[in-house]
Amino acid sequence: MKKPLALTAMVLLCTACAPAADTTPAPATSAAATASAPVSLSAGSGPQAPGGTVPATIGISWDQASKDAAADTAQKAMTDFARPGLEEKQWANDLARWLTPQATADYSAVDPANVPATRVTGPATLTVDEANGYGVMAAVPTDAGTYTVQLLRTGPEAPWKVNRLTPPTS
Repeated sequence: MKKPLALTAMVLLCTACAPAADTTPAPATSAAATASAPVSLSAGSGPQAPGGTVPATIGISWDQASKDAAADTAQKAMTDFARPGLEEKQWANDLARWLTPQATADYSAVDPANVPATRVTGPATLTVDEANGYGVMAAVPTDAGTYTVQLLRTGPEAPWKVNRLTPPTS
């Protein structure tokens, strides 16, 4: 019985002799915080999306050649997409030439046998947002209904690429 009591007394004695923690706050430094990188500005040196507005097209404007190229790409991509009887590898390779890298990854797992459309039945028509020279939506009629095709480009001379083929709503 004496050992636990002696041990407790020793612990209390050591605790009483130990220095107390310093609880005084550290002195404030006078150095002001600095940004680790410069503030990012949009074209024209203004802040990005001031007031939540969409920035200008930054040099990409719509002309008839851009519209024709977008419609042509939508039509050709949908033609390659609407071939459910084709062998998977051939279907994916043919379609990939029209797709963005993300769409290529997204559509690589699609089984063409599950595509309801078998042919394009008319020309692609565009819905153009004149303030956005980087993207456009196209409606492409097929024997399974009208697909919506989202096309993107990275610059005025860059080719149009399909980012999404959306089936008709039932």
